[in-house]
Amino acid sequence: MSRIGKRPVAIPSDLKVEISGDEVTFSKGKLSEVLDTHGNVKVELSDGNLIFSPLSEERQHRAYWGTYRSLAENIVVGVTKGYEKRLEINGVGYRAAIKGKNLEMQLGHSHPIVFPVPAGIQIAVDKNTISVKGANKQQVGQVSADIRSFRPPEPYKGKGVKYADERIIRKAGKTAKK
Repeated sequence: MSRIGKRPVAIPSDLKVEISGDEVTFSKGKLSEVLDTHGNVKVELSDGNLIFSPLSEERQHRAYWGTYRSLAENIVVGVTKGYEKRLEINGVGYRAAIKGKNLEMQLGHSHPIVFPVPAGIQIAVDKNTISVKGANKQQVGQVSADIRSFRPPEPYKGKGVKYADERIIRKAGKTAKK
């Protein structure tokens, strides 16, 4: 039995949920997300809660039971509150700025790095902090990882782009023999 799958997903009163066949649509204002269960789980809406259950005791259906419940909960949180990841830029001369619909970064390369901001994502820059916000948890995480991958933090001086809550374990540099 899936412990995660058993728990119902609470639906806020201002969130509209529609179930049609294998698709569950969550919408609030202009934001709308769709969860396609591909016929692996049964979804019911009762008393303001979404209840998930496997179609049968088949291994595949039980495997997807908790997964789709977690995806639905992530969509509910994303559409109502949204997700945010913060990245910090450390290094002399390292900086970032928003220019139109692009994030332009100077990260010690011979050229500026221009990152186009995907649809559904808002990026804000404040001094040496980049804030990535959006309704889709997976997309926010992927965009943050893509930005970090341009210059990951190095362990000697800690220069690079790191998550705000990430801790860089520093290494000692070379020492001269006496």
